[in-house]
Amino acid sequence: MSKICFLGAGSTIFAKNVLGDCIYTEDIKDLNIVLHDIDEKRLEESRALISHIIKTSGRSDVTLSCNLNRKEALRGASYVVNAVQVGGYDPCTITDFEIPKKYGLRQTIADTLGIGGIFRALRTIPVMKAFADDMEEVCPDALLLNYTNPMAMLTGYMQIHTSIKTIGLCHSVQDCAARLLKDVDMTKYIDKCKWEIAGINHQAWLLKITDLEGNDLYPEIKNRALSSDMNEFKNTDLVRLDMMDKFGYYITESSEHLSEYTPWYIKSNYPDLIEKFNIPLDEYPRRCVEQIEEWAKVQEKLLNDPQIEHEKTYEFASYIIKAMETDIPFRVHGNVLNTGLITNLPQNACVEVPCLIDRNGVNPCFVGELPEQCAAINRTNINVQLLTIKAAATLEKKYIYMAAMLDPHTAAELSMDDIIHMCDDLIEAHGDWLPKYH
Repeated sequence: MSKICFLGAGSTIFAKNVLGDCIYTEDIKDLNIVLHDIDEKRLEESRALISHIIKTSGRSDVTLSCNLNRKEALRGASYVVNAVQVGGYDPCTITDFEIPKKYGLRQTIADTLGIGGIFRALRTIPVMKAFADDMEEVCPDALLLNYTNPMAMLTGYMQIHTSIKTIGLCHSVQDCAARLLKDVDMTKYIDKCKWEIAGINHQAWLLKITDLEGNDLYPEIKNRALSSDMNEFKNTDLVRLDMMDKFGYYITESSEHLSEYTPWYIKSNYPDLIEKFNIPLDEYPRRCVEQIEEWAKVQEKLLNDPQIEHEKTYEFASYIIKAMETDIPFRVHGNVLNTGLITNLPQNACVEVPCLIDRNGVNPCFVGELPEQCAAINRTNINVQLLTIKAAATLEKKYIYMAAMLDPHTAAELSMDDIIHMCDDLIEAHGDWLPKYH
C-alpha cells in the first residue's frame, strides 16, 4: 500500500489536482490518502471534494481520511506532499508588500526572492523543520514533494539541515519552451522540439532548443523577438525577452517574477520601465483577492457535486509516485542539492536540474557548467537564499540583514541603513509568525 500524506490540504483546488491525478493513475495501487491542515473547515471541504473524485473514479482500492494531528497523519507515509502557506494572504502577504512600500520598495509577487521572499521563508522554515522532526520519527524513509515557495530556500533548508529525502517541484519548466515558441509565433515546433533546461528555481535557463533533427531554433527565435515591435508582446513576457536579448538565454519563470529577481526593471528613478515592460506591481495581492472571490463562487458547486470528474493535470507528483511504485523511469526537472551537478554554482545551493525517478528515488543528472553570465546571475540569487537559510537555522538577525542587503532588487533601491530598518519593521510586524531572533 502507498500512503500519501498531504500537508496543507486546505488548499482545496491544488489538493484536488495533485490527489486527483494520483487517484486516476491506476498504476498507483492500494492508495491510502491522508489529509492534514490546521484549518478544520478547509480540511473538511477538501475531504468532501476528494471523496467525490474517488467515487467517480470507480476505484475500490483508494482510502481517504483526515487528521488534524500532523504526526499521526504522517505516520507510515511513503510520500508527503507539502503545500502549506504560513500566514496566508492576510496578514502576512499584506505585511510583506505594505511595509516595503513605505520605504519606496515595490514588488510584484514576493514569494521567491526579494524582501517578500526572504520573510516568507523565515516564517515557513520553522514549520518545515517541525515537519521534518515528525517525519524523522514516524516516516523517515518517505519522500517529501515540496510545492511551497520560496522553493529554493525551503527545499534547500530541508536538504541541508534535515535527513528527509526532498525534491522541490515547480510548474515553470514544463511550459517554458512552449511559451517562448508561442510568443514568437513558432507554434509548429511546440510538439516537435527538444530542449535542455538547468539553473535554479524560477531562474533556470533554456540552454538548448532544437527541432527533432537537431537544428538550433535559437537563432530564429531571437531574430523574431528582436525584429518584432515590442508592443506586439504587450501582454506577454517582455522582461524574459529582454533578458534573452541581453544575456543570450531564455529564463523559465514569467516576467512578473523575473522583474523582481534583478536590479534592472523595477526602479523608482526609472518609472517608465514599468510601462515599457508591462510589469504588474502588486500582482500577487491582486491574485489572492481574485482567488478568494473565485473560490466563493465555485465552492458550493464543487463540494456538492457527487458526479464531479477529474481531468488529469500536468502536476508532477503522480508521475513521480508512479515511477517509484512501478520502477518505470520518469524524467522530471526537480529542485535538489547541488552535489557537483552544476559545476559553476555553489555546492550547497539548491539547483533545478533534470532528474530520473525510479524505484531508487530521485536521481539528479549531471549538467556541468552553465554559461558564465547565466551562472553569475544565478549566484546573485543564491547568495540571498543561502543567507536566509542561515538566518533561519541560527536565529541570528544579522543574517536577515545580509540576505536583504545582497538581494539584487532591494540593494538597487535602498541604502543599507534603510534595508536594516525595513527588516526590523517587518520582524516586528510579523510578530509571532516568526521565531525570536537575536
